[in-house]
Amino acid sequence: MKMNWGHKIVIVYLLFVGGIVFLAIISSQQKFDLVQKDYYGAELKYQEVIDASARAQKQMGGIKLLVNDKTLTIQLPDTFKDKEVEGVAHLYFAADENKDLSQNIKCANAKVSIPLLQNMKGNYTLKLEVMKEGIFYYYEQKIFL
Repeated sequence: MKMNWGHKIVIVYLLFVGGIVFLAIISSQQKFDLVQKDYYGAELKYQEVIDASARAQKQMGGIKLLVNDKTLTIQLPDTFKDKEVEGVAHLYFAADENKDLSQNIKCANAKVSIPLLQNMKGNYTLKLEVMKEGIFYYYEQKIFL
């Protein structure tokens, strides 16, 4: 059978439609996670985070992170020594929320150790929320585990 230009146009059109349908099916099966479940409520409270971050820049400029195989050690600045400090350390993994780690912290010597899980490999963002003497501080830093 001889193929004329009409058959070629139909074949190209069917391949195009098949490709679009294939891409639509694949894209509908992709999984994506929101950073926060209640992102609207968190956005309304974000000015508090901005203020706490500015306070942290003034007081927490000397924060040090030490990472080994099983623990993440956070050394707060000297202004936090001999003070009761409590808060939350959140290790945020952007690619998969199942790899996130959040831990409540409480210390008086300005040093906090967080045990790490075996499968925690990759780029994380440390989001540290600290309360000292009723004042809220927020610190954020990217780390590679």
